[in-house]
Amino acid sequence: MEEQERKKHWEDIYHTKSLNEVSWYQPIPQTSLELIAACQLPKDAKIIDVGGGDGFLVDHLLDNGYLDLTVLDISKAAIDRAKQRLGDRADQVQWIVADASSFTPDQSYDLWHDRAAFHFLTQKNDIDHYLKSLSKGLSSGAYLILGTFSENGPKKCSGIEIKQYSALSMQELLKDQFEVIKTMNVDHPTPFDTVQNFTFGSFKKL
Repeated sequence: MEEQERKKHWEDIYHTKSLNEVSWYQPIPQTSLELIAACQLPKDAKIIDVGGGDGFLVDHLLDNGYLDLTVLDISKAAIDRAKQRLGDRADQVQWIVADASSFTPDQSYDLWHDRAAFHFLTQKNDIDHYLKSLSKGLSSGAYLILGTFSENGPKKCSGIEIKQYSALSMQELLKDQFEVIKTMNVDHPTPFDTVQNFTFGSFKKL
């Protein structure tokens, strides 16, 4: 799927489905919050949530006192919904409308979080660009938290094919840039009474 086609797909999703009508709906992103807390970052650490859309991670990070937050998503509609929900607090967040497959950061972050954006990158050139963006956007000692569908999870999401990862394949992909801190498999209950199995990894930049 080309970038413009992919953008149209996600804009249509967010224009036609409410917050709890999508499979990734998660009022409390417990796994992400626990992995972020384990990094023991200062409250002024620069944190980016790639593919954050109108998810609730940013709400919880604001509640926890983090001061330098960025949310990136391919869909302007998703970001607009998040801004509307946050109200005045939206001004405390930097918002970027961009495709994760072509995003090039213009600053360094202390933590890069991605739950369920990376697994949509199925072409080698898109994956390679993402890894280069990680290299540019994270300096030595910074953290990466990555969540993808596992080999026991779905093969598609919202009608789009994804790339599954095991803990081992995720580590293998990242081994040149990152040391692994922790990996785990987590079941995500969807609003439709189904379960999606995720692979989560926490990594530190070499």
